[in-house]
Amino acid sequence: MSEAKWAGKGRVFTIELTSGKDLKRVTIPNGSQHLLMEGTIGALKQVEFVEDAVLELVGTGGVIRVDLSRDDLPEPSRKPQGGEAE
Repeated sequence: MSEAKWAGKGRVFTIELTSGKDLKRVTIPNGSQHLLMEGTIGALKQVEFVEDAVLELVGTGGVIRVDLSRDDLPEPSRKPQGGEAE
């Protein structure tokens, strides 16, 4: 599906890996050495740091979790949005 067709489908993600040795679990029917996944998690419902160690993006069609803490982000990105206290 082209990027233009995905535009109205929600938050689009792309994951590209040049090696499968760092994958924990995935199914690739053709056994390719290069992995490219594109999709959408739907409309964004929630973004939060779980236990300050995992960035979690929750959409209407799925969830993406990344091992990323607030401390890993550059200083301006750490500030809460909307006047919320940390």
